[in-house]
Amino acid sequence: MDLKMLGWNDHWEQQWSICDRKDTIPARIVGDFGQKYRVITEQNGDTWAEMSGKLQHELDSRSSFPSIGDWVAVQPLAGEDRVIIQGVLDRKTCISRQAAGFVTHEQIIAANVDTLFLVCALNDDFNVRRIERYLIMAWNSGVNPVILLSKADLCSNIDEKLGLLQESAMGVPVHVVCAIENQGFEDVDKYLTTGSTVALTGSSGCGKSTIINWLFGAVLQRTQEVREGDSRGRHTTTHRELFLLPQGAVMIDTPGMRELKLWEDEGGLSLTFADIEELRRSCKFTDCRHEQELGCAVLQAVSNGEIEEKRLLNYHKTLRELKFQAKKEAKSNSKQTKRGTKTHGTRLKGQALVKQLND
Repeated sequence: MDLKMLGWNDHWEQQWSICDRKDTIPARIVGDFGQKYRVITEQNGDTWAEMSGKLQHELDSRSSFPSIGDWVAVQPLAGEDRVIIQGVLDRKTCISRQAAGFVTHEQIIAANVDTLFLVCALNDDFNVRRIERYLIMAWNSGVNPVILLSKADLCSNIDEKLGLLQESAMGVPVHVVCAIENQGFEDVDKYLTTGSTVALTGSSGCGKSTIINWLFGAVLQRTQEVREGDSRGRHTTTHRELFLLPQGAVMIDTPGMRELKLWEDEGGLSLTFADIEELRRSCKFTDCRHEQELGCAVLQAVSNGEIEEKRLLNYHKTLRELKFQAKKEAKSNSKQTKRGTKTHGTRLKGQALVKQLND
């Protein structure tokens, strides 16, 4: 297979040319099954892969391990239907979140994505505040977010929900789609350009797998009905997988999320809440927290109905979460340094993040 069909371009060619990749060939990870991977190479096509012991030893964090969408250097094995991953090319973009549980750990959702479809169903599971969190994750990753409001056939007040979303998605394309009625196909199709990488994310049951089947024109992913009681979905996609669409783009499907814990802030908070960030410049006090202070331009905007109160509350909640996460990361990195563990290549930015979020 020509790797250009999978997104290989001058950027990756240049990166490959300056690396010492003796006895290896480039490949892209198209399936992430934990310890095992599916990759595609130009010479071997679709095949199984696993990391070399040396690479596992060199990589200093789980988030540095190969993930879906990564470009890797692999070593073919003579007479075997598998290859060994010897290196990972630097990521162009990286979508991640804080992994579930109490341990500070970054979980990679997808790498080297150009456009991220944030899928939200237009049923009882529609949630503007959740979409705001997904937008922060998207902006932090460096990808272009696009909101897809799915299952339009189940909604009788689409305009009302679009109105609720308008304030939170300023500057972000929003498309209403329905695979059953073939609604919005042309709106989505324009993002699927040859060589581009598009990923889908959203809560369980929002319709990601259905959208992939719809765009491909055949059943690639299994689907399940949502629960009738609360419109919440059941997990259908259990691993991350990359598909080549007829339009020429590659699409990454990811398992549905029960909750989204943000990993860190790379400016996503300011972009998602740009209206609040802009108004804070007009506050009487430079250290205004937008809670009870006199002369607060943000609180005045809420009082005037210019900003929804729930949006401001979500801003405060998210800011607290990011500060807490940054402190945890800084504390974790400090412990690792004291113990003499490797820190090369890790994200030792906790202290800087705490300062940034407090400014």
